[in-house]
Amino acid sequence: MLRDRKSNRYLLAVSLAFAVGAGPVCAADLPKEGKYDFTACWSGVGNLIAFSKTHTAFSYEMTGSTRSNPPGGMFDKNSFRCVGTNATFEKRSSGIAVCEAVDRDGDKRLTYFTVAEGGTVTRRTVLGTGKYEGLIEENAVVQPLGPFPTIKAGTFQNCNHQTGTYKLK
Repeated sequence: MLRDRKSNRYLLAVSLAFAVGAGPVCAADLPKEGKYDFTACWSGVGNLIAFSKTHTAFSYEMTGSTRSNPPGGMFDKNSFRCVGTNATFEKRSSGIAVCEAVDRDGDKRLTYFTVAEGGTVTRRTVLGTGKYEGLIEENAVVQPLGPFPTIKAGTFQNCNHQTGTYKLK
């Protein structure tokens, strides 16, 4: 699928690593601040420009779900979808993604991610509904678990483990 598979897989893993769900089972159970620990897995379709071995770009759309550790915790059984783009020019990589997530109560979050040179990822929650309407802070540590083998040309699948903290208004 990709000529420069190593750098594009890394970028894809990093930029997609931040797709997260939106919350626990009941709004009343959600403390104003706390910690989370979950695994997110997804699959999607990419559209590649492989101009050369050192200059590539692609756009993608993906969908996935989360499972918290322990089950029933923050971000458990959420669904999400993301759209984004990544580019690698020589050894410089960048990317952006926008993700929407929904929890089992139907509450949602809209999140914007950027990937800078060196793989530094910045996450910003743009808007939330229901229990997430006042989300003001979210910090995450993401550990990619893949990449996994490609099952069909033009597709991808991956997972990551995320831990972090959140704060609501």
